[in-house]
Formats: sequence, structure tokens, C-alpha cells
Amino acid sequence: MDRKEIERFISRQKVSFVCSVDQDGFPNVKAMLKPRKRNGLKEFWFSTNTSSMRVCQYLENPKASIYFCHKGLIRYEGVMLKGIMEVLTDRETRNMIWRKGDTIFYKQGITDPDYCVLKFTAEKGRYYRDLKTEDFSVDF
Repeated sequence: MDRKEIERFISRQKVSFVCSVDQDGFPNVKAMLKPRKRNGLKEFWFSTNTSSMRVCQYLENPKASIYFCHKGLIRYEGVMLKGIMEVLTDRETRNMIWRKGDTIFYKQGITDPDYCVLKFTAEKGRYYRDLKTEDFSVDF
């Protein structure tokens, strides 16, 4: 699988799974909408609530993974990326991924204290399809 194929696969997914590590060292997984913005396979930005459990976990331990998958009639395909998750609250980053309809979730708009951005920076990945897995570098 080449880089462009992996990027196209990720672009077609409507749901992503973000993983954090809790205070006891156990992995926690949460389904989220697909990233609001992406820079190849290296950087991904998600919108979320500052008050969420996941944000607290990333502030304590930024190690993270994100996963994208698709189950077809015959084929199951998935991509996991491992890296670091940052919690960002600066206005420039908030503006970058803000959408008009976000006021449904963040009543005070872009300055709502419960609105923040998760920025995931991948270090490496793993691709699965047709009973085969392949590790890859995000810098390939």
C-alpha cells in the first residue's frame, strides 16, 4: 500500500477512533467524527470539548493513537497511527477548524471555554487489509 492510497482511504472515512491512556495506564477508545483538517499522514485536527475526559487524559499523558476502518461486504480495511495528541486552545487554531454549525455544541461561539482542538501528530502507522498487515513510516 502506498502513501497516497492510505491517504485516500482515510479521506473516505466518516468516523475515526481516538485512543488515550487513562491514569491507571489503560487504553481508552472513543469514536469521533473524522478530522476537521489533515496534513497528509502526519497531522490531524479534531474539534472537542475542553471539559471532556479525553482532554484530561491527553493533558496527563499525550501518547495517543487514531484508527480509521471500513468493513465492506468482503474486505475489512484499517489504518492505525501512533503518536502524540496536543490540546490547543489558541484562537488561531480554533479559527482554523471552526465551522458555522459548531454553535450548536459551543453556545458562546469560537471563544467558548468548552471548545478546544486536539492536534494529533503521527510518528508511525500500521495498515491492515486482506489478512495482511504492514507497518509504515509517516515520513515515507
